[in-house]
Amino acid sequence: MFPIAPLRAVVTVAVIVGVAAAIVAWRERPEPGAAPLAVLLSGQAWWAVFLVFELQAETLAAKAFWYDVQWVGVVAIPVAWLVFALEYTGRDRLVTRKTVAALCVVPAVTVLLAASGDPYGLLLRDRWIESTAFGDFVGTAPGVWYYVTAGYTYLLGLFGTIPLLQLVRDEARAFKAQSAALIVGTLAPWTTNALHLVGAAPDALAGFDPTPLSFAVTGVAYLGALTRFRLLRTSPSAMPRARRYVFDQVHEAAVVIDNHGYVVDYNRDAETALGLDPTDALGRPAAAVVPAYDRLPEADDDTERLTIEGTDGWRPYDVTVTPLSDSRNRQVGRVVTYHDVGAYLRQQQRLDVLDRVLRHNIRTETNLIHGYASVVGEDPEHAESAGVIQESASRILQLSERTRSIASMFSEEADPLDPTPVGPLLANATDRTRDRYPDATVELGPTPEGVHVAASLDVVVEQLLTNAISHNDEPNPTAWVTTAVVDGWVHVAVADDGPGIDAEEWAVIDRGRESPLEHGSGLGLWLVKWGTDLAGGRMEMADRPGGDGAVVTVEVPTLPGPTDDEDGGDGQDSEDGDSDETAEAGTPDQSDG
Repeated sequence: MFPIAPLRAVVTVAVIVGVAAAIVAWRERPEPGAAPLAVLLSGQAWWAVFLVFELQAETLAAKAFWYDVQWVGVVAIPVAWLVFALEYTGRDRLVTRKTVAALCVVPAVTVLLAASGDPYGLLLRDRWIESTAFGDFVGTAPGVWYYVTAGYTYLLGLFGTIPLLQLVRDEARAFKAQSAALIVGTLAPWTTNALHLVGAAPDALAGFDPTPLSFAVTGVAYLGALTRFRLLRTSPSAMPRARRYVFDQVHEAAVVIDNHGYVVDYNRDAETALGLDPTDALGRPAAAVVPAYDRLPEADDDTERLTIEGTDGWRPYDVTVTPLSDSRNRQVGRVVTYHDVGAYLRQQQRLDVLDRVLRHNIRTETNLIHGYASVVGEDPEHAESAGVIQESASRILQLSERTRSIASMFSEEADPLDPTPVGPLLANATDRTRDRYPDATVELGPTPEGVHVAASLDVVVEQLLTNAISHNDEPNPTAWVTTAVVDGWVHVAVADDGPGIDAEEWAVIDRGRESPLEHGSGLGLWLVKWGTDLAGGRMEMADRPGGDGAVVTVEVPTLPGPTDDEDGGDGQDSEDGDSDETAEAGTPDQSDG
């Protein structure tokens, strides 16, 4: 005979650990899952405590009373488990008052039958005193509702375990450990109870339901999850909501389509811009719901510009189709994104017109100013004034050319990120500067071979050379260009022997913004900054060692060069062509002057 004292000890341990874990969980409110987890642990403790009362009672009526009291804890456990799992894994939108009330219908009927004495034998058809190695307890003949309750309990347990099993495979180690501890703590009582129900328990436990004894394992596992693995303090409950928030807040209409061509999800922008009906779009064929579905890009990750009718009328969109894959790299669907480019196109049209008109008018007016200034300059008395007028007109024209350089660098025709070999790029920039300033000396040091950088560096270097020479009062100014490659970064230093860069000018560029009282004197340094930013780099300014002038160092990352398939022939020939094309697209046309 198994003495009753060890049984009390095991049950006592289960109760103490379970109550301790319930208190810890309850104190974590209002963290998601804290309250239902505390209810679950309290239900287990309730069941275990009144099992001891049942064993200690001497008459069948007394034992039956404590047996019926245990049902409160028994039926609370599965409901609390499912609610906890939903809240803990971020599916709390499913946990509403109506949902919880519906889940409690079967448990409420069970408790009501037990409390009323079950006059029709729905829960238990018969009761008697069963003598076992663990003491005398109530033996029962289950009724129909008993099996309904048992099946319902295991069904809720399964539904609650599924989302936790998904977390076991999550990349976050903390969530893996938490979920594993929860599953271990839950499987222990379910396994023992299932073995008891099917009569597969060991002979020593024959006739006795050992489920409350396994609550000791559950309590230890849950308490470890709460303390060791920071359950409820670090939980995945925010992940689904955050992903949904990002999906809804992205400033593009997005529609998710499965492999069979049905709409399975979309974000708020898609509903607003494309006029999707929330009650009608989901689950319908994409061809009947998604605008211009038959004209979507055929290749994955391709982008095509389409004009689509939406709630705001006909608007142009850049449409991209991106494949969705599961953990085994099997395609499970596609995401169709619609990027509204209407505002961009209108702005681009306005800028193109304004740029053309502005440059044409400035060129025309500066030519007139130069012409009349030349006539006025023929008079010795006004020659000095005429020279000042011509210099001012030249600066205005130069400002127009810089504006054109900026527009070209940001235009669609010139790709500022096009990988370009650094050697030809720097050679082209220095050659153009020499042609523009024949009295200046521009020295280009050795350049690395086989190293590619963003094409915008071409405009950056030429502008730095232009600044270095145009702001130098020496009759024969000198500028030096040196290059080094350090840890995947190209360092291009442009030095000069002039007066250097004014500290206030550099401070404005370094700060990244202008104000009415603190601003630069032109666009040159801004052009350098924007081109460097496009290339993903940064720039620094310092005094030139051992002499007058300044050194501006631009650091940009190296880029992989074009492959033979992309350049269509010999790599060196293609690189030279890319460099010339980039120089043409991103450099002011000197004929404008």
